[in-house]
Amino acid sequence: MKTLILIRHAKSDWPENTEDFDRPLAEKGFHDAEKMSHFLKNQNIAIDKFFSSPALRALTTCEIFNKKYEIEIETIAKLYNASDTNFENITLGLDDNLNHVAMFSHNNGISNFANSMSEDMFMFPTCGVAGFQIECESWADFHDAKKKLIYFHEPKKI
Repeated sequence: MKTLILIRHAKSDWPENTEDFDRPLAEKGFHDAEKMSHFLKNQNIAIDKFFSSPALRALTTCEIFNKKYEIEIETIAKLYNASDTNFENITLGLDDNLNHVAMFSHNNGISNFANSMSEDMFMFPTCGVAGFQIECESWADFHDAKKKLIYFHEPKKI
């Protein structure tokens, strides 16, 4: 059994003359990321490793979560503006020693990927977190494995 956790980056800012990739978190984003990371840790949600888009807003969100978890962070370029296929290919290639992984990415890709695994249709708010139970022993079996949404949290509702 594996757990895949999808986390949309926290609320970002868009200062003048800033490229999309370099957008920083807004003050609300810092607050929400700290709130959500604290909530997940207090819920005893296990995470073995973080994977993050290298875009500033996603990586900063991941780093805030890592203040609570203190685990390895790996950046993956394909998580920036990721498609369903990008998410799936990354998941298929995960190390089987990892049972609980979290991926930090962006909309619309993260919502589309989550919706492809669940009958519940939803759009991720900023700093939204969805956890999926994946019925497989190897990540390589992800594609055909049964997937179940086990939780969905958003900053406004915790």
